[in-house]
Amino acid sequence: MDIKPYQRSEGDINLSAEREQWQETNLSRHTREVLEEDSRYFLHQSMSTPCLNVITNAEGIYLEDLDGRKYMDFHGNSVHQVGHKNSYVIDAVKKQLDELPFLPRRYTSPVAVQLARKLVELAPGDLNKVLFTPGGTSAIGIAMKLVRKATGNFKTISTWDSFHGASLDAISIGGEGVFRNHMGPLLPGTEHMMPYNSYRSFYGDSDPDGSKTLDYLEYMLKREADVGAVIMEPVRSTDVQIPPKAYFQRLRQICDQSGVLLVLDEIPTALGRTGKMFVHEHYDIVPDIVVIGKGLGGGLFPMAGIIAREGLDVAHDISLGHYTHEKSSVGCAAALATIEYIEQHGLLEHAERMGVYLERELMAMMNRHEVIGDVRVIGMLAAIELVTDRQTKKEAVEGAEKVMYRCMEMGLSFKVSNGNVLTLVPPLITTQEQLQHALQCIETAISQVFPQ
Repeated sequence: MDIKPYQRSEGDINLSAEREQWQETNLSRHTREVLEEDSRYFLHQSMSTPCLNVITNAEGIYLEDLDGRKYMDFHGNSVHQVGHKNSYVIDAVKKQLDELPFLPRRYTSPVAVQLARKLVELAPGDLNKVLFTPGGTSAIGIAMKLVRKATGNFKTISTWDSFHGASLDAISIGGEGVFRNHMGPLLPGTEHMMPYNSYRSFYGDSDPDGSKTLDYLEYMLKREADVGAVIMEPVRSTDVQIPPKAYFQRLRQICDQSGVLLVLDEIPTALGRTGKMFVHEHYDIVPDIVVIGKGLGGGLFPMAGIIAREGLDVAHDISLGHYTHEKSSVGCAAALATIEYIEQHGLLEHAERMGVYLERELMAMMNRHEVIGDVRVIGMLAAIELVTDRQTKKEAVEGAEKVMYRCMEMGLSFKVSNGNVLTLVPPLITTQEQLQHALQCIETAISQVFPQ
């Protein structure tokens, strides 16, 4: 099958011959039968169905498949900050299930108020108002509706290559072809600019700090009326793009000068992934709205939300969300326990230390292997970009996929983004020794696939 480049933007593709060969070699007949039945009943979609494997257990940093093999989970869909099957979070959920398993809309509960208060206490500046949703995509939708209500403007500016969710409104502001292509008319007024990319800037080597992309944003705002907000990922989690502090400080100034809101999508990266509770803390700015999710539910319960500036509490006459499970008592208990676990076990500080370790080790690995064109690290989020030539920066797409499957054979799971970027998202509870073992697996696989 002809695989288009855009199909690899968000993760490794499930239509490749490499995946089929790996499954045939490594999975038992029973596992393949379950996968075939899964494929029979679930609608097929890129990257998901047909599925890779059958998982029967997830605990700590490990996944266990139907054949009894264990994998270090350095993917986790970004929900596993505190590890899989975290007993502290599970106990909080069990307790809440006994007390109040479902909270009908129009009502509140002490645990919902406690979670809201905790998030407000953690968030900087006047980010003092919250609203919860069952998932990150719906949280993006709420943020977009609030922007329209607060500003009276319907247009947004976001970046190409960004991901903000899979619903029609979210893919309209998103910039990935695997979600947008062949979807027909999308939401009007969703304008796009070039993203920051430290290794593959659209402007070449002349724009190392992304200033030219912000010049273009200023150009857009001078000519485009009715813009309510700029929506961005402060750190792109898929291929790990990390703008410098000056980039976001200038972005904040541009938004203020132009009278538009700044919405930061931290759904996959907040709650300690980068060594801070919120990613924007690295940039010493306060957004108007920050969107969180994924790991908020402790890997147990779908939970997301927005934290907004108090002055944006202006939507009393409409329903921004009002989802059935919007203020879930069980979800709030899971989220509160997750935050407590992160704080009580010093996971922010641990992530910061492990980020220093990862960057040092990956830089050394890059010095040993010409195929590694770039490494990018912030906290416990890392990218290894593989190229066939460092001068041309040609993507090593086929080789990157082979490296991933070699690592799977050695018990390490991660995903490949943009076709050639090994993206590592370990749980925050991962020890240095476990990280070292994972890096050894990666280097062994690179040496096998790209012998020097």
